[in-house]
Amino acid sequence: MAAPPGAGAGALIASPDRRRWLWSVLAVALGLLTAGVSALEVYTPKEIFVANGTQGKLTCKFKSTNTTGTLTSVSWSFQPEGTDTTVSFFHYSQGQVYAGNYPPFKDRISWAGDLDKKDASINIENMQFIHNGTYICDVKNPPDIVVQPGHIRLYVVEKEILPAFPVWVVVGIVTAVVLGLTLVITVILAVLYRRKNSKRDYTGWKASLCKLGRTRVILPIFHFLRKADIDDTLGL
Repeated sequence: MAAPPGAGAGALIASPDRRRWLWSVLAVALGLLTAGVSALEVYTPKEIFVANGTQGKLTCKFKSTNTTGTLTSVSWSFQPEGTDTTVSFFHYSQGQVYAGNYPPFKDRISWAGDLDKKDASINIENMQFIHNGTYICDVKNPPDIVVQPGHIRLYVVEKEILPAFPVWVVVGIVTAVVLGLTLVITVILAVLYRRKNSKRDYTGWKASLCKLGRTRVILPIFHFLRKADIDDTLGL
């Protein structure tokens, strides 16, 4: 039986509408899947210094719009100095610590964070020079997406050359000293300027009094001489 006239054309017309309908369904599904998803941001110090043989704390904070729960996890990796290889040596999830078997960190790692407070920090005991390198803190808190893990450049140094104060403390002290000196110099200049103006005013006031005094002395003499000239003229 032959197909009715115009049936092929109808099918061709229906196909674009069907494709548009499928794209609309996919867009709605994608929107539902990504609803409530936002970026998870990780914050770590750029670099830290730790004295040889002491404990080092690797601080890692994160910001997430979703509350932490059973799906939240933390992973720490290490990239030894001078290499491109990264080794995972610590994992934390559901309140459990999973330490790897990487020899440099065996029996040295302890959890120092609190996921409820968005803290994923760890402690490393008895740090040695082999621990020099870059540490990577990676936090997962679905459905949020991690933009960039945190990176810490750690330097293990001898105790004698370890800075006595953190860098930010030194910067704060220097800034306070500079501001204090600036304030003192400003006050001294203000006092000197006021004294100079006061002296100038006093000198002007004294000169005015002297001028006024001379005027009071000269005027009577002038009148006396003027009267004497008039008397001589009249022959009195």
